Amino acid sequence: MDAHEPAEENFVDARRLPSPDDLLILLTVARLGRFNAVAETLGTTHTTISRRILALDKQLGGRTLERSPHGWELTELGSQAVAAAEAIEGTLGALSSTIARTGDLLAGLVRIATPDGFGAAFVAPALVRLQQDHPLLNVEMLSATRKASQNRSGVDLEVVVGNLDVTNAQTIFLSNYFLRLYASPQYARERGLPLTLDDVRQHGFVSYVESSLQVAELGHRSTQLPVPRSSFQATSIFAQLEAVRRGAGIGLLPNFLVVGNPDFLPVLPDDFQRQLPIWAVARSESLRSAPVQAVIEAVRIEISERQAVLAG
Repeated sequence: MDAHEPAEENFVDARRLPSPDDLLILLTVARLGRFNAVAETLGTTHTTISRRILALDKQLGGRTLERSPHGWELTELGSQAVAAAEAIEGTLGALSSTIARTGDLLAGLVRIATPDGFGAAFVAPALVRLQQDHPLLNVEMLSATRKASQNRSGVDLEVVVGNLDVTNAQTIFLSNYFLRLYASPQYARERGLPLTLDDVRQHGFVSYVESSLQVAELGHRSTQLPVPRSSFQATSIFAQLEAVRRGAGIGLLPNFLVVGNPDFLPVLPDDFQRQLPIWAVARSESLRSAPVQAVIEAVRIEISERQAVLAG
């Protein structure tokens, strides 16, 4: 054998190694959970994602994913493959940064679901500031006022409100905020304001559409307030804000959206308020992603710098 020829035992046959592309697809499935969401993120089709996962399974000699009541879950082999994929992702990120000479390891796409009010007031500013520091980072923010998903949600990170019942994800407490009663100055002049909680029954009331509300704590029914004379219900918190501002009635509103705004008057502030927690929820595979960690930290900083607004 030629002295310069590598020893046979040190030769790696690349044809027998799993495809790095397929490993990275599996990593994306582990984070987002649904083939459709992965296909959308990667700009391909559900069929292609399924075919690539099957090819990876064949190359590894076993299944990497299995169905459960909560959607796709990694098998033991799948967890090992994802660990390899995370190493590949980190190496490629470092290489891309070297080529671009930015020193910035935060790149790619992060998908976040968040209630629209909190998302607009806190998550969006945090993401804009983060993106300004890391221009290779792309963000998709989906407005969703819902409970934490019990199946694989199709997003890297969920911001949710209220009590949690999560068995297949990790939860991170972000903050508390208050729901309080508000009315417009116009409404107060024309209709007056209730002197007691029981007087609320004589007024119009603005809140979420109860029949479509996933987070019961946000709705009127869970407040123990009396049934109002009439109601204006909307799935959008911003529609509720506008309805209250234009005199539709008394609204059950997040304090951080109205505190200090002269268009909104507190109603019975000493008699009624509801404190609710806000959480970040994600799969462990997503929480190991540097961009997701950076997003959570950016939201925490935004909350910390404006804590008085949440408590106001």
